[in-house]
Amino acid sequence: MKAEIIINKNYTVGKVDPRLYGSFIEHIGRAVYTGIYEPDHPTADKDGFRQDVIELVKKLNVPIVRYPGGNFVSGYNWEDGVGPKEKRPKRQELAWFTTETNQFGTDEFCTWAKKADTDVMMAVNLGTRGADDARNLVEYCNFDGDTKYAKMRKENGYDKPHDIKVWCLGNEMDGPWQICHKTAEEYGRVALESAKLMKWADSTIELVLCGSSGYNINTFGEWEWTVLNHAYNNVDYISLHTYYGNDGNDAEFLGRSVQMNEFIQGVKSICDAVKAKKHSKKTINLSFDEWNLWYHDPQRRGKDWKEICRVNEDIYNFGDALLLGCMLMTLQNNCDRVKMACLAQLVNVIAPIMTEPGGKAWCQTIFYPFMYGSNFGRGTVMNTITKCDSYKTSFANEVPYIETSVINDEEKRELHIFAVNRNLSEDMEVELTFENFGECEITEHIMLYSDDLLATNSAEEERIAPINVEVCKGKKTVHSVKLKKHSWNMIKLKY
Repeated sequence: MKAEIIINKNYTVGKVDPRLYGSFIEHIGRAVYTGIYEPDHPTADKDGFRQDVIELVKKLNVPIVRYPGGNFVSGYNWEDGVGPKEKRPKRQELAWFTTETNQFGTDEFCTWAKKADTDVMMAVNLGTRGADDARNLVEYCNFDGDTKYAKMRKENGYDKPHDIKVWCLGNEMDGPWQICHKTAEEYGRVALESAKLMKWADSTIELVLCGSSGYNINTFGEWEWTVLNHAYNNVDYISLHTYYGNDGNDAEFLGRSVQMNEFIQGVKSICDAVKAKKHSKKTINLSFDEWNLWYHDPQRRGKDWKEICRVNEDIYNFGDALLLGCMLMTLQNNCDRVKMACLAQLVNVIAPIMTEPGGKAWCQTIFYPFMYGSNFGRGTVMNTITKCDSYKTSFANEVPYIETSVINDEEKRELHIFAVNRNLSEDMEVELTFENFGECEITEHIMLYSDDLLATNSAEEERIAPINVEVCKGKKTVHSVKLKKHSWNMIKLKY
């Protein structure tokens, strides 16, 4: 099977905002406790943070991490998680039916983020609480004055503000599973008033409005239209969330990124329709602040109010890594409007990084396409032409066998081509044509491949890891590369 990719230097999608490669830590399962925070672990520093986990987070080069939820935030009293640890109350945690000890909270997370070389995307509780609590948290985190909550932060040992720049106005507020979920009208009003107060407290922050909880739920579309009509002038982004699973049809599964792209196009259209209606000069961008695969672990909630329990610890296979690579390419190819995104989540809970309490940290199959995408996907995304055969699924008439994105690192004069061959039975001969770059030379070809789509990694064995493919040296404007059946690839070129 053959394909052609044409890359012209003059045709671009836009610049990648590094926050496209963000992630997510929620108080759920072992994401926090025995994930990023385990004071008794052999690698723990003086603050209780696992250094083995921080090293892997740095390899992913994650620029921003959303916290503390997720469903958790809609019932969270942030004051419970600050101040002397011996005075912090334990709470029934109603989102995941566990006991929250509050030994880790806002200040600890901001400290961890600095050590992990990442910024914080903070979510506020618009479920059980509202605008007053939201503005108080902004004051606590960001104000350097002699006021109640700024003084509280200083008394808690944090003299300088955390200076958090991105804030989420609640989480999935249309979902009946959400604590104190709301109608679009109810949420639109509380989001508007919260946004006003939060930006009055700190005019430098950016705000993310809750979109509907998914593309296929019955609130989609009407929800976005309604809440944007309320809050358009006071927010900067609207959120999108999606998770995919494999019901046994691998071809359908690997094509789901096409549906993800349709979701993005739909939300863009609604944003622009509200912009036109309001005669606004402001453009609302997108924050895809939850995305991943989620289907292996059917136990989604805790039991018996345990403090630490294993919840949603999906063990990802090689097929999952292929789709995750396609989904990340979809985000890259929409970088003109998708400015932020959060792989949900980062550690233990549907995550690229897994840990054992007291033991080692290790990389899941999905770690590698995200790592390469994050580290080599910075720059300008090219608007390429891909010519290849396609196949039909239940949700799309055409799913191309080749999924690709191309990023131009102009400073290094490098092109980074990401590509997945979705064909389950045939290798693909791909002709790469470069226009207006001059002659290019392939310098590296990294591949993820296994004959077994169900192959997984574990703490004891890494079956899915990067493979270096031999490349043909020489500078020219047309190159031919071979992409193995059901493989993920990154090809680097110098021009």
